[in-house]
Amino acid sequence: MTSFRFGKDERLCSQKLIGELFLSGNTFLCYPLKVVWKVELMETTHPAQVVFSVPKRLFKRAHDRNLLKRQMRETYRVKKHELYELLDSNGKKIAFMLVYIAKEKVEFKQLETAINKVIAKFGKSLAE
Repeated sequence: MTSFRFGKDERLCSQKLIGELFLSGNTFLCYPLKVVWKVELMETTHPAQVVFSVPKRLFKRAHDRNLLKRQMRETYRVKKHELYELLDSNGKKIAFMLVYIAKEKVEFKQLETAINKVIAKFGKSLAE
């Protein structure tokens, strides 16, 4: 049975690794998300680690940023098993960051669609 939990070990917390993402990571856009990712040799049990970000410059109020991050985490939590299957089949582990880039709040459905596109693009990128 597939676990739909999103635990601490699936979150990217290493400041060093997050810095490396911005210095030498690959990027692509799936509106309203920007994805910065890198294939890593991590010592984790999960094939992917992720961090979610909503810029303070775009949303001044903390409750707006928290709401968007909560929605992004929820959509990822439900769809992550598809990404894990792709990564396991390729034998790779990745670290990535999802950055919210829209200037206004979008509907939850639009975030779900964006996460599906992100997973599909990972599938294409890792197959190469």
